Amino acid sequence: QVQLVESGGGLVQAGGSLRLSCGASGSTFSNNAIGWYRRAPGKQRELVAYFSNTGSLKYADSVKGRFAISRDYAKNTVYLQMNSLKPEDTGVYYCNAGHLLTVVSGTFFYWGQGTQVTVSS
Repeated sequence: QVQLVESGGGLVQAGGSLRLSCGASGSTFSNNAIGWYRRAPGKQRELVAYFSNTGSLKYADSVKGRFAISRDYAKNTVYLQMNSLKPEDTGVYYCNAGHLLTVVSGTFFYWGQGTQVTVSS
């Protein structure tokens, strides 16, 4: 089973950038779809970006053109580069990996701690 640890969050001013990391242990990402999610205050967790298991990329409309998901196979790590951050990007960011349908639906039993991103106006 893949265990995932998110890191890289912090406090940034609007317009700034952050890069989040998602490290895997116990297995590799290689055969799984991988998603980045966020839970904004008072809202449900939403899918922000994902890799399919064939490597195609998808982004939520709210982050298109600003966020970029990438992966480093050697480090078994997936990244989320976030640019032009807005206050509405504030939330706890999570990653998860598994079957594509599970990634798209977000119906995982297990979630990591996530990493807090706060964007000030």
